[in-house]
Amino acid sequence: MSNTQSSAASSANKKIGFVTMMAICVGLVVAQGVMITALQGIGIGGMAFIFAMIIALMLAQFNAMSFAELSLMFPQEGTLATYTQKAIGHFPAIVSVFAGYVVVAILALPVEMFLVDAILGELFPGLLPEKLAPLLILGIFTITNLVGTDVFAKVQNLLAFVLISALVITGATAITSGLNAPVEMAGTAVDLSFASALNGSVIGLVGLALWTMVGVEFICPLINDVKNPNKNIPRAMHLSLFLIFTIFVAFAYGASLLMDVEGIMGSPLPFIDYANAVFGQSGLIIAAIMAVTATCSTMNTILSAVPKMLQGMAENKQAFPQLKATNKYNVPWVGTLLMAIGVMIPFFIFDIDALIPLIIAATTSWLLAYCVAHIDVIVLRKRFPNLDRPYKTPFYPLPQILGIAGMLYVAANNSPAPEMTQLVYSIAGSILLVLSIIAALWVKLYMKRGLFEPDMS
Repeated sequence: MSNTQSSAASSANKKIGFVTMMAICVGLVVAQGVMITALQGIGIGGMAFIFAMIIALMLAQFNAMSFAELSLMFPQEGTLATYTQKAIGHFPAIVSVFAGYVVVAILALPVEMFLVDAILGELFPGLLPEKLAPLLILGIFTITNLVGTDVFAKVQNLLAFVLISALVITGATAITSGLNAPVEMAGTAVDLSFASALNGSVIGLVGLALWTMVGVEFICPLINDVKNPNKNIPRAMHLSLFLIFTIFVAFAYGASLLMDVEGIMGSPLPFIDYANAVFGQSGLIIAAIMAVTATCSTMNTILSAVPKMLQGMAENKQAFPQLKATNKYNVPWVGTLLMAIGVMIPFFIFDIDALIPLIIAATTSWLLAYCVAHIDVIVLRKRFPNLDRPYKTPFYPLPQILGIAGMLYVAANNSPAPEMTQLVYSIAGSILLVLSIIAALWVKLYMKRGLFEPDMS
C-alpha cells in the first residue's frame, strides 16, 4: 500500500463511529441544569410533565429532521450558518449562530462549572481553592480537543457511558424501591394521576420539558469527521432523543416516588437530595459522579462543535479569518482557545445568580435558531427542489410548520416566573439587537453583500 493510501486509511479509521455520535448527542443534552429541569418539571406538574415530555420529544424530533436534511445537503463545518446563507442570506446566518449557539455556550458552561464547584466543595470541603476544580476541568478538555478527533471520541465515549449508567441506575433503583416499599411523604406528594395531565397544564409545561431534549444537532458541525454521515447523522439524532426521553422519564418518575414536592422544589440541587434518598450516605458520591460527568460531557462537546461552526463561518467570510486556522490534528485551534477564554470571562465576572437570567434570555435565541433551520428547509425545498437530499424530512412540510409554531410558543413562554419576564426579554432583545447591528455592518461593509441575499457559493 502506498503512503498516500496508508494515510487515507489511517484518517478513515479515526473517523467518529456511531456509538461516539450517540455519545456526543446525549452528552451535550444531559447537563446538570437539565437534570434539575427534569426534577423541577415532575415536581411542578407530576403526570402532566410526562405528557409534556412526549410533546417535547416530537418537537425535538422535528428539529432533528430539519438539521439532518440540511446538514447532508451541505456537509460543511459551518452548519446553521452555511444552510441559512444559502436559503435566506448571510445576515440571518450570522445572527442565528452567534445568538443561538456561541453566546448560549459561553453563558451556559460557567453555570455548569459553578454547580460542579459547589458539589465538589460539599464532597471534599477545603481540598481545593474555590473555582480551581472547574478551571482545571476546562483546561483538560481544551487540551484533549486540541489533540484531535481520536482523543475527543475516546473521552466522550467514557463520559457518556458513566453519565448514562449513573442516571439509569438512579432512576431504576428509585422506581424499584419506590414501588416495592412506598414512601410516606412528609410534604405534598407528586400528583401522578392522569387527571392532572388532562386539565390543560400540559401545554404550559412543554417549554420546561423541551430543555431536556435540545442540542442533538451539535453532531452536525462534525459531519466531516464521522463515518457514513448519510445514514448515521439522522439515526444518531433520532435515536439519541428517544434514549434521552426514556432516561429522563425514568429519572423523574423515580424521584416522584421518593421525594415530595417541597423537597424537589426547595433544593437548589435536587439531584443531590434525590441521590441521597435512593442510595443513603453514598448518595453524594453518586450525585457528584452525575454532576461532574454531565458537565465534562457538555464541555467536551461544545469545545469540539462550536469551534467547527466558527471555522465554517470564517471560511464563508462570516467571521474573522483567523478562526479558519487549524493545527496538525486538523482542529480549529483559534476557535477552541477563543471558546475556552470566552467561558472563563463570565465565570470570573458573574456569580451563578447573575448568570441564570442571562442564560434564560440567551436560550430564547437558541429556539429562534431552530425556527431559522425549519425556514431554511422550506425555502430550499421551493428554490432547489432537485438538489440532492440524502435525507428528506418525512411528511414535509408538517414537521417544519409544527416545529416553528412550537419553538415560537416556547420562546414566548421562556420566562420561568412572571417577575422575571421583563428582565429575560429585555436581555434577549439586547443580545439580538447588538448581534444584529454587528452582523449588518459586517455583511454590508466587509462582505459587501445584501443582508437577505441568498448565496449558494
